Amino acid sequence: MEVILRDDIEKVGTRGQVVKVAPGYARNFLLPRKLAVAATEANKKIVEQERQAHLRREAKVQSDAQDLGKLMANVEITIAQKAGENDQLFGSVTAADIANALEKQGYTIDRKKIYLEEPIKTLGDYKVAVRLHREVSIEVPVHVIKED
Repeated sequence: MEVILRDDIEKVGTRGQVVKVAPGYARNFLLPRKLAVAATEANKKIVEQERQAHLRREAKVQSDAQDLGKLMANVEITIAQKAGENDQLFGSVTAADIANALEKQGYTIDRKKIYLEEPIKTLGDYKVAVRLHREVSIEVPVHVIKED
């Protein structure tokens, strides 16, 4: 069965693409969740208009993310944590802690957009990736210091 995708679906296709899928997959999953529509001429025109509108919105969101990235180019975060011997932290610094520190400086960034391979567990200086958009990411220096 041929359908037009209304959203990006992993291992199937991208938004606006006409793909051939099993009838059961389309009938039971794609169509009820409005992830796709049947591939008719009228639907192709409608989906093309939606795709154009989506591209315009996406371009605006990306340019906003690039502007925010330029504003955040000189941002540095200092986090004070209790630490024991050998500069080991009692606990750890997580993405949520970094998001809170950014919010105190006036930048509202979702903690899910802050990428730490693993929580920071020792004192020191780190570079943390912040993904503002699918194609825009920056590195923010994070300094973890000992709390008095």
